[in-house]
Amino acid sequence: MTQNITFQTAVESVKCGQEPSLAARALLHKLTENERLSLLHGDPEFWEGMYKLYNGFYLSNPYVHGEIKRLGIPGIRYCDGPRGVNINIATAFPVSMARGATWDPSLEERVAQVIGLEARVYKANTVGSASINLPRHPAWGRVQETYGEDPMLLGEFGAAHVRGLRPNVMPCVKHLALNSMETARFRVNVTVDEAALYEVYLPHFQQCVEEGALVIMSAYNSVNGEWASENKHLLTDILRNSWGFRGIVISDWVFGVRDGVKSIKAGLDIEAPFQNRRAASVRGALESGELSWTEINQVAHRILTTQLLHYATRNAEEPTIDMIFNEGSRQLAREVASKSMVLLKNTPVNGERLLPLPDNLDSIAVIGRLANSRQTGDRASSLVACPEVISAYDGIRDALPHVKVLLSGSDNEEHAVSAAAKADIAVLVVGYDAEDEGEFLRPSRESDPGAQALLPEPDNSYWARRVQAARKAVGSNSVASPGEPEGLQSRPTGGDRRSVRLRDEDVQLIHAVATVNPRVIVSVITAGAIIAEEWRFKVPAFLVSWYSGCQGGRALADILTGAVNPSGHLPWSMPRSEADLPEFDPNMDEVTYTKWIGQRLLDHRGVTAAYPLGFGLSYTKFVVEKAAIGGAHTKGIRLQVQVRNIGERPGRCVVQVYGCPTFLTAADDFPTRVLAGFQSVELHAHQSKSIEVVATFTPFQRWLDGHFVWDVAQVVLEVGQFAGDPEAAKVLYHASRSRI
Repeated sequence: MTQNITFQTAVESVKCGQEPSLAARALLHKLTENERLSLLHGDPEFWEGMYKLYNGFYLSNPYVHGEIKRLGIPGIRYCDGPRGVNINIATAFPVSMARGATWDPSLEERVAQVIGLEARVYKANTVGSASINLPRHPAWGRVQETYGEDPMLLGEFGAAHVRGLRPNVMPCVKHLALNSMETARFRVNVTVDEAALYEVYLPHFQQCVEEGALVIMSAYNSVNGEWASENKHLLTDILRNSWGFRGIVISDWVFGVRDGVKSIKAGLDIEAPFQNRRAASVRGALESGELSWTEINQVAHRILTTQLLHYATRNAEEPTIDMIFNEGSRQLAREVASKSMVLLKNTPVNGERLLPLPDNLDSIAVIGRLANSRQTGDRASSLVACPEVISAYDGIRDALPHVKVLLSGSDNEEHAVSAAAKADIAVLVVGYDAEDEGEFLRPSRESDPGAQALLPEPDNSYWARRVQAARKAVGSNSVASPGEPEGLQSRPTGGDRRSVRLRDEDVQLIHAVATVNPRVIVSVITAGAIIAEEWRFKVPAFLVSWYSGCQGGRALADILTGAVNPSGHLPWSMPRSEADLPEFDPNMDEVTYTKWIGQRLLDHRGVTAAYPLGFGLSYTKFVVEKAAIGGAHTKGIRLQVQVRNIGERPGRCVVQVYGCPTFLTAADDFPTRVLAGFQSVELHAHQSKSIEVVATFTPFQRWLDGHFVWDVAQVVLEVGQFAGDPEAAKVLYHASRSRI
């Protein structure tokens, strides 16, 4: 049996009950030394891989790491996310931040199921779509790829995404850790104390590990002076030893490994996506004794074990090509988009609210450079080639076939004013696009010499010569980056947002249009929080419509017409001033992360948000009539909550529980209010329901003297519809030292 072992026979043995680790050990014995080393990095030699990247090969194929055809070992076959599969054509869902605004993890699980199926159709077995870094500042260029500003939101949505992917692909959770700056991501050192690290920036990663994540991706940045890919405290002490993670740790792309040998000793398994730092150093380290074959075998064993576990437990049925961008996935994208949109303001004009749009509407103007845009977000590693994208103009025009729809699809103020003056109502679509924010693709020799130095010198190989020729053709002084198709090398390279205010052109357009037509609805395309103080009082209606995916235009029309009652809630707090945000410089080399971000920072300073965490309006009105403790739960306590729809329309209410703890000892460094639970409920007009909401204890634990401490005397639980809701029902919970 041992003589004839292959990957497939090992998978069958696991299906029959053998421990994956034992089957992996038998398979490992069949590998030559070179094959064992090949598991530790991407398969292509560096310049071959870079040439394929330049020419769009990885827009149609997964990146492969450690495939051994002789034994049928598939290797880690990776594609990216998180708004959809980034190889071939696929469904473009609303960005993760928009999905966080639904406050509906079950919906996120359904999104991940589609992403996993579509990835598997294209022969990928690992998808990096569970992005759960906490955005310290809303100007972070990649904020669209995460779910919100609160660790609990991130944990619940990240865990749901893991559950959805797991039946078809290995979920990859990224980026461990403290990766929420973009322009300086290849060089910045993040300093953080242990309490902030454990209480704020890591709980959601631990929750995803406990949910069954099989792959963790390390970050580019360093943490407390150690690069994330070789940070033993993160990758071994915390991830493996404390949390019990048994899966694979993979680096971020191209520039993710600084020292190939040190990364192995720290707990990183795979250097992605090509042969580079490890290929140049591991053999020599083995010969010198700096590395041992025992260490190599441990890494190889983990990689094989994880693959065997996945292939033995994944869905048996192979998905087919007709599952790509089918009717079901399109309808899901529309549902998610409509549930994500957050109505922030809907005040009457001449005694009548603008939304939903009146039935007797004769004309409507759709205005702004993004009004007919088919962008779905960043154009880097999360880019999705979707066959059809519905713009705001498309959706509104199709939903209102008997209404005259006037389009002014630019920043031209004269055209906008003319269209608005002729229309009953004006819809302004303003905000950001991929040139304003996004993944920072290429480290430059000027700003990131350390990252550039990681690239091997071009040799005289065929592939290196082809890459050099391609670079000269586009006049580039640096290499292309993952996910960057041919022809885009000369475009802006993304990075952190320059401001948290709208573009000057957008603000001017809002004021100009509102001057000639008081019936103005502003729809903002964004991922992170914005500051809207200079214009939000000028307009009667304002909603956040996000980068809303392939069906975003139809979803926007659903909200505007009232076909769908808005139920999105902010996954972050919207401040009134830049002074209410943490200090932020996109080009800083050193930064300190503290506990004070988002709503927690506003509460800490006693500052009122423009719109607090969890805020969102509906076309109906809900009240939380009462709440009471209903018994214990494995994660905390059960609350029985009575919710009533007192309006005239059916709708979805998101009940949120915030805890205000009192501690037995001084806790000046702990937030005054933290999110502890949430649950949504559908209610007909005038209907009342009793629902169960679990308030978890995890957010109230404090990290003291090297471990979590339960030091809570009591918690006032506020059961409402946003942070600090004055109409929230309040429940007093008396804690006990014996909780932990």
